[in-house]
Formats: sequence, C-alpha cells, structure tokens
Amino acid sequence: MDTPEASPLDEAAPEAPAPRVHNGSKVVLRAHGIRKSFAIGDRQLEVLHGVDMHVEAREKLAIVGASGAGKSTLLHILGLLDRPTEGAVLLEGRDGWKLPQDDRALLRNQKIGFVFQFYHLLPELTALENTVLPAMISNSPGAFRRAKREHYARAEEILTNFGLSKRLKHRPAQLSGGERQRVALARALFLDPVVIIADEPTGNLDSATGERVLELLFSEQEKRGFALLLVTHDDRLAAQCDRTLYMGDGQIEADTSVVVPD
Repeated sequence: MDTPEASPLDEAAPEAPAPRVHNGSKVVLRAHGIRKSFAIGDRQLEVLHGVDMHVEAREKLAIVGASGAGKSTLLHILGLLDRPTEGAVLLEGRDGWKLPQDDRALLRNQKIGFVFQFYHLLPELTALENTVLPAMISNSPGAFRRAKREHYARAEEILTNFGLSKRLKHRPAQLSGGERQRVALARALFLDPVVIIADEPTGNLDSATGERVLELLFSEQEKRGFALLLVTHDDRLAAQCDRTLYMGDGQIEADTSVVVPD
C-alpha cells in the first residue's frame, strides 16, 4: 500500500519510549446497524442482523457466544477487515467504511491492534521483524529505513519486557505457542493503538500458558489505557472484563450493563 511520505512514525522515538495512555471514558469504537450477508447459490444468508454496540476508552469488553453466533464476523467488520452489507463502524468518530481503501487501511494500521487465536505471524520473519511489521506497513520504505534503528530498539524493549529477550531472532516455528502469542501481542501494541481486538487469544494454548498471556494482556491494558474488545466462549474469562455482550443468531441478545427489570 502506498502511504504518504510524512508520518508521525518518521520521527525518531525516544530511547525508552513511554506508552501513550488514552484517558477518559469516551466511546472509541461504535457500530450501528451492522448487517452481513453471504451469497449461497442464488440466495443470501444473513449472519448479522443489525448489530449495535460500542466500546469505551480503557474499557475491557467481552463478546460471548456459541460457535456460529457471528462473533468473528462481527470482529472482522469492527476491525475494518471485512465490509458489512449495511451499517457503520466509527473509530474515534471516523466512519471507516466510508473512507477510501488506502485511508481505511492506514486508520486500521495505526488505531487497531489485532491478536488472533492462531497468531498469524509471518513464518519467514523473526520475532523482532514480526513486531515491527506495523511500522513497515505504515511507512514508505525510505521513511522506515530512516527510523529503522528506533523501531527495532522499541521492538526489542517490548519483547524483552514480555520475557522474550533470548528469542528476538527466532522465527515462529522455533517458538512455543505462548511465545508466539506474546510476539503477536507485541506486534499489536507496537503503534500504541486505541483499541485491541482479541479473538479467542488463549484458544490455542493450554490453561496455564493462556492464563499468563491473559495476565500480560490485562496488565498492558491497565498500563497503556487502550480499549480491549475480547471475543471468547469462556464465561470465566468474560467475568474478568468490565462488561459482557452475549451474541446469539447474529444479534446482541444481552448486555451486562443493562439492568433487566424484575
């Protein structure tokens, strides 16, 4: 993707960069009227039926539902990866699906971090290279080269803080599942996004390793102040979040912040 030559990332980062903290309780991500249909032969199968939801700054929001409820489809739309059939997704007030493709990609790159169940690390890149990938994408080749030392220093600092100082030059195949997920989390945090979208981030890990990854994710959320949108089928994990949305049959069926009258 071609991006403008000038970027905030072109500036040299300080030697020990402090995380940007997002204060306040404003809504950072809002979805309105989200519908999604897929063509099945000569008919349309609608899997999302007018979803409305929001995530506030610093909030930990869980989305819970059985397989097939539409959770991952909704996440892909909220993350500006998959276009809805109808509806709007506003990220810090900007309607991502009304932007030109390159502008939408840049907004997604700089404002949203993703943590997936199966890591999605590039196998040919080292842990360091996978971590700086968002900066590679965000900048032109020349701009990235000019700030390369600062980017790699920042990546090394994050990975070292995550207990991976001896794994910096290892490729994904040389890492355990927990180590891969920590690299994926480092990559997601690299540009200090305003929201992290985590789709079953412990689903491919054993319980002990998953707990350590979750502790790290929640610790970083507390320190950095990003909004966290966490999809899970585990009610125990959802209970650790500030609010839970329950999905079923392509709709939000319940919100734990809404008091149901007796």
